[in-house]
Amino acid sequence: MKMKRIVTVYFSPTGGTKKISTMLANSLGQSLMLPCEEINFTLPSAREKKYHFSAEDLVIIASPVYAGRLPNKIMPDFKQCFSGEDTLVVPVVVYGNRSYGDALTELCLIMRDCGFHLIGTVAVVSHHAFSQTLAKDRPDEQDAAEIGAFAESLAKLIGEGRHQTQMLAEDRFLENQPAVGAYYTPLKEDGTPAKFLKANPQTDFTICNHCGICVNACPMGSIAANIEVNGICIKCQACVRKCPRHAKFFDNAQFLSHVRMLERDYTRRVENYFSEIL
Repeated sequence: MKMKRIVTVYFSPTGGTKKISTMLANSLGQSLMLPCEEINFTLPSAREKKYHFSAEDLVIIASPVYAGRLPNKIMPDFKQCFSGEDTLVVPVVVYGNRSYGDALTELCLIMRDCGFHLIGTVAVVSHHAFSQTLAKDRPDEQDAAEIGAFAESLAKLIGEGRHQTQMLAEDRFLENQPAVGAYYTPLKEDGTPAKFLKANPQTDFTICNHCGICVNACPMGSIAANIEVNGICIKCQACVRKCPRHAKFFDNAQFLSHVRMLERDYTRRVENYFSEIL
């Protein structure tokens, strides 16, 4: 069956995952001369729907990495909302310069169990959501060039009809991966565990004008009209990054110590990962 479109699905509270996944999709679309569509999976309303894909689709599905795994409150939605029918998929995970851990394996396993066929996997570095400085300029020109080269190789593989062989190779790769492990334990500057599970964003009401941007940006729907957090916070930083008046912030001491540890210990340039195209 002839492929007719490329669909990019992304959970992207702060925009990095969207940028990287659509960069890959657009490069593939140009090489294969296929139209590109997007499904923004970030807000609760999008995760209330079911999405079915056929053999005429090529799906790029992308998530940020949270503590070496998929975001734990969103991972069940990836399992429940998508189904494929002989659909090719490229799972993409985006991480902030520390480690992508088991997130890519986890996303691959979920998509395979939902009826998709893996033909490539990607892990790319982006500006860390917690920090103003960590991997600030990424994805940069080098990252973009690597994404473009991978897209070109993938398009050539599909165009030459070698994707069946690639699918078998990806299945063998997955079979040899260890089981998905526990979430990474965040550390403080002194190396002890940083416990900030219950930390919530704060608001400087001397500059907040109640515009409601943070209310609409929260992927958990947890910020009420009065700007107070009344539900689960996954520390995604969407409200902090998108507030035009810089009125949102985190002041939890253990969270801030964890951020300082990251900025101290993970400044080296981490390379991206692209699965080998046969």
